[in-house]
Amino acid sequence: SRGIGLAIAEALIQEGCIVVLNGRNAERLASAAKSLGVTGIACDVTQEEGASSLVNAVVALHGRVDILISNVGSGNSVPPGQENWTEWDRMLGLNLRAAVNSVNAARATLAANNGVVLCISSICGSAALGAPIAYSAAKAALNSYVRGVSRVLATEGVRINALAPGNVLFEGSNWEKHIHHNPQAVNDLLKREVALQRFGRADEIANIATFMCSAKNSFMTGEIVVVDGGQLRS
Repeated sequence: SRGIGLAIAEALIQEGCIVVLNGRNAERLASAAKSLGVTGIACDVTQEEGASSLVNAVVALHGRVDILISNVGSGNSVPPGQENWTEWDRMLGLNLRAAVNSVNAARATLAANNGVVLCISSICGSAALGAPIAYSAAKAALNSYVRGVSRVLATEGVRINALAPGNVLFEGSNWEKHIHHNPQAVNDLLKREVALQRFGRADEIANIATFMCSAKNSFMTGEIVVVDGGQLRS
């Protein structure tokens, strides 16, 4: 209903896809769905029954699922070293379990339609960048899941990949809050760590996501594609 997920929805609509939005905040979801002229279904896919309910509703509406974008996630966690098991479970639920539940729920309809899955990961799953540890570990687990399950899903005609963005600025993002509190520190970070010395935009991530879900990308599965302005390479 916002940020990268909303940008991907917009990009897929422009390509002619019939899109259904999902989110946990019913009010924000309804507003986003209305703005795009699509259906929004509010449910919590970190729970198995929520994911099943979502997929069943989409199939009832449109007959099938061709593309599944798993964009559930959050990096809002405790400072490194202050994790407890409650926080570990919360981070794994948002950043791993939501994707697994969604894939499991949609697996049959995806297999029947040579479907594609795209999970939105993070560069924090590939390197120690100072992000919350539980978040980074959960994204690393998501990456491992994508690589491992790709072989299983391939036998059913389904491709699955992950897209790992770097620092993306959009309305309501954590980076927007950081800029408000300490713009100089954020500017210094970008100049020091990111080769292109700027934030990414949600539409730039959406463009890559659209390609990864298209038939033009038909020979890729089990990959983690990094889009970070050169941060991991710099």
